[in-house]
Amino acid sequence: MISRFVVTAAEAHNPLLPATADLVWSSLVFVVLLVFFWIKVLPNFKKTMDARTEAIEGRLAAAEKAQEEAAAKTANIEAEQAAARSEAAAIREEARAEGASILAEAKAYAASEAARIIATGKTTVEAETQAALVALRAEVGSLAIDLASKVVGESLKNDKLATGVVDSFLAELEGKKK
Repeated sequence: MISRFVVTAAEAHNPLLPATADLVWSSLVFVVLLVFFWIKVLPNFKKTMDARTEAIEGRLAAAEKAQEEAAAKTANIEAEQAAARSEAAAIREEARAEGASILAEAKAYAASEAARIIATGKTTVEAETQAALVALRAEVGSLAIDLASKVVGESLKNDKLATGVVDSFLAELEGKKK
């Protein structure tokens, strides 16, 4: 009996399948909603997505451009730094060369000044030696004449002969020294 009941119920209505009217009305509502979404919602959604895509692409392009500019500026700065380094090295080398030439000039000037001072000193010493010799001769001559006057007892101060005798005596003394 149960089997009869099950078979009768199965033939009458399938619980898994909806009723035909439900299928028709559901399909009609689905089509209306599909058309509404297709006409109204989907274009707006596409516009929004396209605008977002363009904005993102624009930002990416701006970021790439900024990155390229930063790379160019970095390369420019590095080139300027390299140029500044080479210029600084050239300035240092020039300063070294200039310092060496100034040092050489100062040494040459100091050597010439030393030679000049030595020559001046020698000349001064020779002149003073000559002046001392002349003064010494005159003094020794007058002392010799005074001594001779006292020994001989006569005045020989004004006599030319006395001066000649003293000069010859001094010449003999110088000859013996040499």
